[in-house]
Amino acid sequence: MPRDDRSTDDRRLMRPADRLDIPRELRRTIVRRRAYDADAFGRMSERIARFLGTGQFLVYMTATILLWVGWNIFAPEHLRWDQYPFIFLTLALSLQASYAAPLILLAQNRQEARDRVQYERDRDVDARSRADMEFLAREMAALRMSIGEVATRDFLRSELRSLLAELDRTPEDDRV
Repeated sequence: MPRDDRSTDDRRLMRPADRLDIPRELRRTIVRRRAYDADAFGRMSERIARFLGTGQFLVYMTATILLWVGWNIFAPEHLRWDQYPFIFLTLALSLQASYAAPLILLAQNRQEARDRVQYERDRDVDARSRADMEFLAREMAALRMSIGEVATRDFLRSELRSLLAELDRTPEDDRV
């Protein structure tokens, strides 16, 4: 049997299944597993919470309750399903409220998570903008300092005038 001189770590790194840069081979199964979307329930709860906060829901709920109460008061005795204290209606509304509250909280938690991510992005953009502004301020200061060392038009004119005056004086001095 040939002896493998590579260390255990080297052999472990050589297995393609454990390496991150090589895709895993898909295992075929006899029965296909259904793909599970972890956010599906969260998205559904957000849609429900969004609907519960609309005027349309309030109109539907009010109409349902009015129909329920009206039917159970004015319908023939043998067709009523919930007599005067309306126990079944109270139970239905309590059940609706007991499901609505956690769904609303779940939707709020998801919104808070999205807001947190957005705040982090805003903070990063703000930091980059601040760094860019500081860089531009330093560049402008450097330009101002270098402009201070550059000869201006007025300085050049005064120097040229003094040179011209000196040249005008020089020929007279040479004659004497």
